[in-house]
Amino acid sequence: MTLRELLAQAEAALRCGPHAERARMDAETLLLHVVRQGRAWLLAHGGDDADGLIEAEGQAVFWEMAARRAIGEPIQYITGRSEFFGLPFSVGPGVLIPRPETELLVEEVLRRAGTYGDVDLSIADIGTGSGIIAVALAHALPRAHIAAVDLSPQALLVARENAARNQLASRIEFFEGDLLGPLGEQRFHIVASNPPYVPATDLASLAVEVREHEPHGALFAAEDGLSVYRRLIPAARQYLLQDGWLALEIGYGQREAVETMLITHGYREVSFIADYQGIPRVAAGQLATKVSS
Repeated sequence: MTLRELLAQAEAALRCGPHAERARMDAETLLLHVVRQGRAWLLAHGGDDADGLIEAEGQAVFWEMAARRAIGEPIQYITGRSEFFGLPFSVGPGVLIPRPETELLVEEVLRRAGTYGDVDLSIADIGTGSGIIAVALAHALPRAHIAAVDLSPQALLVARENAARNQLASRIEFFEGDLLGPLGEQRFHIVASNPPYVPATDLASLAVEVREHEPHGALFAAEDGLSVYRRLIPAARQYLLQDGWLALEIGYGQREAVETMLITHGYREVSFIADYQGIPRVAAGQLATKVSS
């Protein structure tokens, strides 16, 4: 059997799963992960004997991974790898898979950071998950101090691994706990968060790989998806320096409610950034007045 024929068999198996439209791409991605090669290698060896290129053990691993993909497991969990903001990350069950929309949140924080000039910034990432926001910000802002908080010990293990993987462990301080509570007396120029915001009522409508594999605690926030914002928006006031910024990723249909919360709790210059589908995805507001602690 040639390598091309092996891939054709895997593609046929994956077409029976929930991601039939990606079957060929997924088969190639998994095979290249097993052999640790790039696509140029695949093009060069497509007609070669598969047994001569991949040991029996490697082929067994490939078919095991293909079986996991065929039942909808995210390919990032299967390979244990993902990319965000041009940086490599480890991912796995217990943390969300990085999404392109969250890069908009990082870009918004970087825009706000740019208004401070040469100040050594302090930034808090609330609900850090796998650490993608904290690591991306630390990489882009070499003089900034980043505090990253998450309620999940499992997520923090992954986040610390990703900070080390990108050689940024000394620049990010991790805290376990709820929202900003573990940060004590620290104050920040910017507080950023991609909190759970999917309404629990949307569960059945989600893709199988999200619904059955990604951590529900990092996805869902009560019936309307707004419960974390109701706590985080007022709480952040106590942790922001004067004129500091709060930047949030938000969900579909949540702009009006989040805007009302921000204004009600004393934020000004409230603005929104739309994602690639025109959906308001990032909210930002500046603390209007300093609040004594």
